[in-house]
Amino acid sequence: MKKNIIVITGGGSGMGLETAKLMAKDSHIILVGRTVSKLDDALEQLRDCGLSAEAYPADISDRDSVKNLANYAASLGQVKTVIHAAGVSPHMTDAISIFRINALGTIIMDEAFLSIMEQGGCILNVTSMSAYMLPDAHVPTALYQLSLTDVSAFMSGAKQTLEQLPAEQAAGFAYSLSKNFAKWYTEKISLQAGKKGIRVVSISPGTFDTPLGKAEGEGAAKYALMGALGRVGDPAEIAKIMAFIVSDDASYLTGVDILYDGGTIAAMKAMQ
Repeated sequence: MKKNIIVITGGGSGMGLETAKLMAKDSHIILVGRTVSKLDDALEQLRDCGLSAEAYPADISDRDSVKNLANYAASLGQVKTVIHAAGVSPHMTDAISIFRINALGTIIMDEAFLSIMEQGGCILNVTSMSAYMLPDAHVPTALYQLSLTDVSAFMSGAKQTLEQLPAEQAAGFAYSLSKNFAKWYTEKISLQAGKKGIRVVSISPGTFDTPLGKAEGEGAAKYALMGALGRVGDPAEIAKIMAFIVSDDASYLTGVDILYDGGTIAAMKAMQ
């Protein structure tokens, strides 16, 4: 029998790494990052858990790079699971780069792995509760639709939209827009994937005690403290539900987003 392969982008720390620790010991895990040396500590932790793992260098926003990743993973065995947790937030780079990495990266990852995955596989796209903070009136559905037919026009339209915004607002809006798109795209691409017996799900985390969560500063923690549970989440909490989503125990779950934010969005809506 082919060995089950699990591919995790953004698995060097935080929720991606914690989820990897819960994966089946009879599988092989590929942690994906731009710089593999930064994944050494994560690999050591996984191996200490009795897991087989390796690192692979790839740029998720580059189609050729991801195609090579997908082909390599398929050469090792059956790609059973893809957890796409890599992404950037507003404090990390400019608006255009945020949208390219988060939105285009999701398209490229999903398309590349759907082309090599077999029946019973699952792709989990990690978005953000910020996807729910974009007002319905600001959701550019017509632009999103272009992603299914003309990716170049989609990216060009997004660039024009972001360039019209004041610099101090652009990065935050690009982040919410990119995560809202990833949630929308998950639903749409699940219809295509379902014909092959492959599930595609997304999860929108709130604020968690991860390196990325800490880097986002007091503002992100403030949102969490305003939420129904009134606290920041622990990475182990979301790791458990992510591991469940991609498992065969959730075999009828697809085309949907799981908002996992401790009731932050619910609290924000209650205050409106």
